[in-house]
Amino acid sequence: MESEKAFSIGALSKATGTTVETIRWYERVGVLPAPARTSGNYRSYGTAHLERLSFVRRARELGFSLDQVRELLQLADDRGRSCEAVDQVAREHLEEVERKIAALEALRRELQDVIGQCCLGTVAECRIVQALSPNSDAIQPRWRRQ
Repeated sequence: MESEKAFSIGALSKATGTTVETIRWYERVGVLPAPARTSGNYRSYGTAHLERLSFVRRARELGFSLDQVRELLQLADDRGRSCEAVDQVAREHLEEVERKIAALEALRRELQDVIGQCCLGTVAECRIVQALSPNSDAIQPRWRRQ
């Protein structure tokens, strides 16, 4: 029987594209189980650590929060369970992403409106500067209108 491959923290970092400090942090917050230690007291990670960290990294790249990642890991650890709960976490995250996109699109429209009012005159007449000034009534962004 072949023994499991062992990774140093540096090798695990390189294999997953995760910094050494992030790996240590994931251990501290309980997302990544503590590895075995060598006789020299160095961390010795196994294939399960590599797979779990890769999962965490991909989930974080997709914007899942740390709490959502914890939940997904807990669900993934129960291999015989229905994936309905995983689907629900993903759907809730998608709704959150769509809300953020809508907010960014509204912000883009506001910036386009302000920039569109620029006459390229002097700074004293600049509609962008006026819009950014705290006491200016020159331009009221949609989100500040009563």
